[in-house]
Amino acid sequence: MAINKENLGVGCFVPTPLAEKYILEVFRSGRLSYGPFIQRFEREFAEGHSSKYAVMVNSGTSALRIAFACLKEVHKWKDGDEVLVPAITFVATMNTFLSNGLKPIFVDVDPKTYNIDPAEIEKKITKRTRAIVPVHLMGQPCDMDPILKIAKKHKLKIVEDSCETMFTDYKGKRVGSFGDISCFSTYVAHLIVTGVGGLAVTSNPKYAEVLRSLANHG
Repeated sequence: MAINKENLGVGCFVPTPLAEKYILEVFRSGRLSYGPFIQRFEREFAEGHSSKYAVMVNSGTSALRIAFACLKEVHKWKDGDEVLVPAITFVATMNTFLSNGLKPIFVDVDPKTYNIDPAEIEKKITKRTRAIVPVHLMGQPCDMDPILKIAKKHKLKIVEDSCETMFTDYKGKRVGSFGDISCFSTYVAHLIVTGVGGLAVTSNPKYAEVLRSLANHG
């Protein structure tokens, strides 16, 4: 396939010899569902984000959806409980709250980074607030120190939406390792590409168990 080097479109793909080798290995294995390659990818992706467990699903949206389903189940959240989210993010972030019966509450963003502004978070906290969702937009980590301090003070969970940011450090610590659960996307527009795909990452063994159960319909 000829590619216009001056105008690369989303979804272009030039396989390397190693990629072709692995693709053929999968085809010849007779198995296209969950197997050794995904297991290895989960393990190494978790390790690369200073976490213990990763559960691969079909999209970053699905990763976020099962993350909130997991927290709602484990912590007995109720329909209508609130989640704080930056006012600028992709619509999928909010859709995953709504599909779990949770209510998104918008928090203003830092005008320089478009990430959630920590100075605005406490203004939005109510007795029904259950979690904060820092969205690491366009490869930029959120300012996590004050976010973690606020979450601890108010006993809130943190779900990192890191779909657009991988293998990036904040003050020497990898994004995705701050949250109770962190979510990534491997869609064609992102940094590691599997065509479609996503991962929910955690170091909590109970969450990992419930996430995998939810990803596999219980």
